[in-house]
Amino acid sequence: MRVAMLGFWHVHADDYAAEALAHPDVEIVAAWDEDPTRGGTAAMDLGVPFHADLAELLARPDVDGVIVTTPTTAHRDVIIAAVEAGKHVFTEKVLALTPAEAYEIVDAVDRRAVRLVVSLPRLAHGYTIAIRDVLASGRLGAVTEVRCRLSHDGAVGDRWLPERFFDPEEAGGGALVDLGCHPLYLTRLFLGGMPTSISAEFGRVTGQAVEDNAVAILRGPNGAIGIAETGFVNPASPFTVEIHGTEGSLLYGTPEARLLVSDGSRGDDAHWEDVPIPASAPSPFEQWVRHVADGTTATENVALALDLTTLVDAAIRSAQGATAIAIEARP
Repeated sequence: MRVAMLGFWHVHADDYAAEALAHPDVEIVAAWDEDPTRGGTAAMDLGVPFHADLAELLARPDVDGVIVTTPTTAHRDVIIAAVEAGKHVFTEKVLALTPAEAYEIVDAVDRRAVRLVVSLPRLAHGYTIAIRDVLASGRLGAVTEVRCRLSHDGAVGDRWLPERFFDPEEAGGGALVDLGCHPLYLTRLFLGGMPTSISAEFGRVTGQAVEDNAVAILRGPNGAIGIAETGFVNPASPFTVEIHGTEGSLLYGTPEARLLVSDGSRGDDAHWEDVPIPASAPSPFEQWVRHVADGTTATENVALALDLTTLVDAAIRSAQGATAIAIEARP
């Protein structure tokens, strides 16, 4: 598959380019960026032609698919342009900033019969596979609470996140829109369905125009509660998953990368069992290449990406209005 890089705005653009270069069935043949200086430099590093005009690149018959790492606020226009040109799409999360835009993208994908995969990498990690198995086994009983936390120190210390990540006009938001996507889609997954409402609080520890610290509380199905936490201001906070049920509890990453499941004994008397963690599944990029080759659809990935956009949009509106937001059906 011959692919083009569309944008080098996101910090993961180099990672996806490296995956493409390392894949035996993929070749990078072109690049575009809304910033000609940034795009030209990246294209030179990759040894491929740079196109200042997106339509010109998308008209190339030797481009089968595109990797989209533009500003989040440009996703809708760039992805739909690529889809209408008949190109398969792999994109950084979030798919879009509003549910209406996300469904517009997916409708175009369905109409043009191209393959779309959104980068939701933690769905493929071994601990997620093991946690889903535990939940499916019924060992925890009915889920009552899910808590998932992921943070880093990109806004403090040497502040390694690029300045553009703090620009609401480009990023569409801060920690929740970027890093917080991962605990959000995992919390939604482990709850077993879309929540009925979400309430979010945003913090600005470093005084940026966007949030650098955030928490969202999800009212899950059947009375369960989900808590998704994130931040750009924590150098030593481990990735953490807690799931509690009517018959037991599950812990991962507190702080070691171990998956522990209780036997349901009460309180301090609970016995915790180490559950083996299997190897990770293929990465989202590898899955995309396979879906293109096989002509199949990434059904769960796309569905969760749509749900993620709905949750991010509702969380932003909740934080802005200091109120819980009901989760609505497709717009």
